[in-house]
Amino acid sequence: MPQLQLVDKTAYQPSAPEISDAEGEAMARAVVNLFDKWDITDAQASVLLGGLSARTWARWKVGMIGRVPRDLKARLSNLMGIHKALRIIFTDADRAYGWVKRPNDAFGDTPALEVMLAGELTDIMRVHRYLHSVQGG
Repeated sequence: MPQLQLVDKTAYQPSAPEISDAEGEAMARAVVNLFDKWDITDAQASVLLGGLSARTWARWKVGMIGRVPRDLKARLSNLMGIHKALRIIFTDADRAYGWVKRPNDAFGDTPALEVMLAGELTDIMRVHRYLHSVQGG
């Protein structure tokens, strides 16, 4: 029977750089503007932002961001990635902003917004990955 061998400890190194608090706040401000362009309701914003409370969302909309937790930073980062990809794919801003609500073959004729409104970070990541592949990444 093989024996277990002791393995030396190695320092943990994250696969992606950590998002700073300043970057998190900047992304939160950008998402407020993006959701306005996407015509997102307050209820939809809450789901997309992982259950962000109505009170916190209301503060965000007037520029009072506060602390942004790590998981929320990941959501914001993916939403910003979606926005960036759409602006690269579509030269017309109206087409880019409207894309999230249009039926899409890649999601079984379901709009990307509906996919993201399933509520999990992975749902937002799915849309982000799709757009990244479309843009050639």
